[in-house]
Amino acid sequence: MSFHRDILRQQFLKDANAENMHLDPMHQDASFRQYFRLSDERHRRLLMDAPPPQEDLGKWIDIASHLTAIDLRPPKVFNADQVNGFALIEDFGDNTFTKLLNDNEDPESLYGPAIDLLVHLHKHQNAVAIDIPPYDLQTLMTEANLLTDWFLPVLNDQALSSILKDQYTNAWSAILSQLPSPAVSLVLRDFHVDNLMLIPGDTSNHQIGLLDFQDARIGPIAYDIVSLLEDARRDIAEPFASKMLERYTDAMPLLDMQNFKLWYCVLAAQRHCKVLGIFSRLAIRDHKTQYLAHLTRVLRLLQKNLEFPVLAPLKEWLDQVIGDRGIPAEIDLVRIRTTLEIS
Repeated sequence: MSFHRDILRQQFLKDANAENMHLDPMHQDASFRQYFRLSDERHRRLLMDAPPPQEDLGKWIDIASHLTAIDLRPPKVFNADQVNGFALIEDFGDNTFTKLLNDNEDPESLYGPAIDLLVHLHKHQNAVAIDIPPYDLQTLMTEANLLTDWFLPVLNDQALSSILKDQYTNAWSAILSQLPSPAVSLVLRDFHVDNLMLIPGDTSNHQIGLLDFQDARIGPIAYDIVSLLEDARRDIAEPFASKMLERYTDAMPLLDMQNFKLWYCVLAAQRHCKVLGIFSRLAIRDHKTQYLAHLTRVLRLLQKNLEFPVLAPLKEWLDQVIGDRGIPAEIDLVRIRTTLEIS
């Protein structure tokens, strides 16, 4: 963090009457945001440092307000400086779903309420009553292109030709153009156990604290189910994922199941392509090489979804580009790290 940023932060804390609170930096996530825990004998808060122009604090606040209006639980905002990108927000504690699962909490006691929360969100008549961009086909395409821009050059030790990139784009265009219009709702986009927290609350929905929703859009309802059940960072047993998926579909009797399942498998493949690119970019551009450890899992999830006929154009392209090797079951992380260090 720059010296100038530090001065702005201290001024914000002074204006918020929090300059005397004890300040502890917290683990930084994949974004440009940084969090600090503030505490004194009476209060505990989080300082969100969301530096513009990389982060848009105003959008985070607007979406948090909307989530509260539809009876969900984002952190409360106590003070904010949207111009400089600082906010004092509610501290939900340390009980992320990830931590609880690592401490051997019963998975169904966490994933079940998370599925129920999505049912609530997708049934809420005002869920889409917010002015945010759509999660349209162009956005899905742009995200899918992260695979060719960042991941495959790392895997193959060379950039892809413009011809191969065009063929990849054409494959995705062929897939997306044949899809029927999806059922839509508010899509939080990073709805997974790292961003869900167990907190005190009067209702099941209020016992789940929501994090990392600033990139929300209006789009296909299947996306957040994919994000939860085909987690890039965590292995989930297939029978359990199927059980949770059935819990969702049983609670949505008016949903066109054929439409939903079609979008589910396509969005799963799209998200896995995107995440492979994002994790590679984090390693190359931001030197956050810890994300490389998840590449093998994401590849395995992508491989599973490529068996659906609707994804045949993508499967054929990957077979062509990767050749006889096929999509690797394991990634040579040592070689990739060495490549990154040399570059």
